[in-house]
Amino acid sequence: MSAFPVIRTRATPLLVDNIDTDVITPIGRVLEGREAMVKFAFEPMRFDSSGALRADCPLNDPAYAGSQVLIAGDNFACGSSRETAVWAVKGIGFRAVIAPSFGDIFYSNCPKNGVLPISLPLGDVQALANLAERGAEIQIDLSAQRLTSGDLDLAFAIAPLRKEGLLLGLDELGLIERRRTALDRFEQDDRVSRPWVYL
Repeated sequence: MSAFPVIRTRATPLLVDNIDTDVITPIGRVLEGREAMVKFAFEPMRFDSSGALRADCPLNDPAYAGSQVLIAGDNFACGSSRETAVWAVKGIGFRAVIAPSFGDIFYSNCPKNGVLPISLPLGDVQALANLAERGAEIQIDLSAQRLTSGDLDLAFAIAPLRKEGLLLGLDELGLIERRRTALDRFEQDDRVSRPWVYL
């Protein structure tokens, strides 16, 4: 997993509420493997019944090509527990997703896979989407926990360990290993102070 940089990019506005993980990674594509999951991410929204790309879907709009930030609607990635949804979102290029709220499992899986989920009030999300539609870039500075676009300058919250993992490009196991010396020292001290625990 690569470290999370300061991002400056166009953002892709997709303000549709309740996009669930079955839309992001349809089960048939999950069974076909990771390449198909990425190629056909958001399949019901991006492709018509004949398999052609839909021109009215922002995810297909050339104006947003190369975008690293998705601005989504409320309750994004709700539904079944699928880590594949995060793989697909990242696979099509997004390093951050901004929404008023997220499905809990998707939200917790994002940092483990190098994607930053940012929850903001609906009015701020709508304002960012409006700026994105007008061509404004967005900058996300995870270290400072700030994002800027146009005249907006917004702070966002993130748990300290999730932030550290993203900045260093480490998943949970990597963060534990990074603290190995401190953990070993704690265990040695604990063996001395509470030897009965280790019998």
